[in-house]
Amino acid sequence: MAERTMTIMKRLMMSSLVLGILLLIPSMGMAQGQKKTLSGNIVDKACSGKVGKAANPQEAAAGHSKKCALSENCKASGYGVYSDGKFYEFDAKGAELAAAALTKTTKEKGAIFKVTGKVDGDKIMVDSISETE
Repeated sequence: MAERTMTIMKRLMMSSLVLGILLLIPSMGMAQGQKKTLSGNIVDKACSGKVGKAANPQEAAAGHSKKCALSENCKASGYGVYSDGKFYEFDAKGAELAAAALTKTTKEKGAIFKVTGKVDGDKIMVDSISETE
């Protein structure tokens, strides 16, 4: 009887452990790729380093011109958004959406965009981009 009780207790403990692990897995995935909405200025990656070295990167990003960002070399480098003084690099889909958004805006400088997607560190997998002002 004691042996049977031990077997049942071992199974219960193992089941509890497995259940605990299964409950943790979804929360681990959410921490790595949380969906967020960022607001800021779109800058091409070729110019992002220069903008990032400025005394006020957010102000420098706002001063970056649409003409520069859409030039052949800058466009080919990809895009990202400066939000709260930090540069978030776009994935390929985001780069396409950024080029379209920059083409559409009537502002030569200072256009602010809302970017929604999954953030992982300093990169964002973009779902949508829209101008806010």
